[in-house]
Amino acid sequence: MSENMVVLGAGESGCGAALLAQAKGLSVFVSDSGIIEDRYRRQLEHQAIEFEEGSHSKDRVLAATEVVKSPGIPDTADIVVACRERNIPIISELEFAARYTDAKIIAITGTNGKTTTTLLTHHILKHCGIKAGLAGNIGHSLAKQVIEDNCDYYVVEVSSFQLDTMYKFRAHIAILLNITKDHLNRYENDFQKYIASKFRITQNLTEENCFIYFSDDEVITSEMQRHQLEAARFAVSMARHNNPGAFYEDEKLYFNINSPDETGSIEISTSDIALQGPHNMVNAMAASLAALLCDVPLHRLVVALGSFKNTAHRLEFLGNIDGITYVNDSKATNVDAVSYALQSYDQHIVWIAGGVDKGNNYQPLLSVVRSKVKALVCLGKDNRPLLEAFEGKVPICRQADSMELAVAMATEVASDGDVVLLSPACASFDLFRDYQQRGDEFKKLINDKKKVSSSEVIPV
Repeated sequence: MSENMVVLGAGESGCGAALLAQAKGLSVFVSDSGIIEDRYRRQLEHQAIEFEEGSHSKDRVLAATEVVKSPGIPDTADIVVACRERNIPIISELEFAARYTDAKIIAITGTNGKTTTTLLTHHILKHCGIKAGLAGNIGHSLAKQVIEDNCDYYVVEVSSFQLDTMYKFRAHIAILLNITKDHLNRYENDFQKYIASKFRITQNLTEENCFIYFSDDEVITSEMQRHQLEAARFAVSMARHNNPGAFYEDEKLYFNINSPDETGSIEISTSDIALQGPHNMVNAMAASLAALLCDVPLHRLVVALGSFKNTAHRLEFLGNIDGITYVNDSKATNVDAVSYALQSYDQHIVWIAGGVDKGNNYQPLLSVVRSKVKALVCLGKDNRPLLEAFEGKVPICRQADSMELAVAMATEVASDGDVVLLSPACASFDLFRDYQQRGDEFKKLINDKKKVSSSEVIPV
């Protein structure tokens, strides 16, 4: 056990780790190179936890016997490099928190869909009366919750950055949804290193644990050949199969958690599920499998699937105005997420995209864009990558340097029955603080349009 712990970063995870360390009687010091948010500074001051901000005191940090590193700090940061040169163990907040709980952990990762699947899994368990905490990359500190530790389960969204500093952490149920190219700047532009990071979700699994995976993902199935997995495996697929797991067929989800002889013994109609779209069927199957493995009754599972409301900024329905549907998918910051979004609608789409391009390869989108997208509104300071990829392949291409102009352009070219979809495929940092601010501005403009539209209705 650490005697002198240093926490790098004082955000949600760092502050939570510091509070847990103090609660367990450890000496703890918090160091943040930036300015600590007021809400976290107040928590540290209230508990009399020593901290610094604006820089790292190298001698103080290097005196640590163990370091908890916030996931946003890259391994290339000078202070992290210095710690590794001294062979100081560096772990994640999730790794640290898991030491202090006997609750079962459902850990969920994947390039896309992990937030929705995490929220849905937690919603199902809570609806069924199970004491379940929600934690991880979704913005809730597991460490802070473990101080009280009054849950039977923790449903944890896990990013690759968190997985990179997890060693002894073991999930009761591990879920791997997909692996596509993303965040490669953190992995030396080596896709295999990113794949290896995602597969750390399976480390330490035993025959007592369960591994749920999307078997249609060739990257996952190929990588599985390189791993000796002791856990019980449950395959999720959009096509019928005879393995334990789940599959989609004829507008129904079929489940089997026992043996091939019972394939499809449990079925749920997609009409009973609040989430819609092919990718969301994968998310729903993964979450439902996890729930069934936790002995959730089928009838209560179905009710929970129907009452779920998805997170903001992820295919968020904003309303229908004058026959045009507006959808906020601001959290779609990579090509694969946009592909899912475009395939979720049968209507013609006016697509708002753009921002800080992360070296995207738009080739995989060409087919669906040609068949679905009637107009592309490029929203960003530098729209060249999008224009080079889609100009001449989409009937209408326009450029906007503000959300207000983008919405006006999209509304102008949209017709009755169309979908105006904000699904950027890019980071937001050229025009916005983050994807939330981008999505919030879009939502505000659409809500303002709804007010204007309703005021124009003359009562009779």
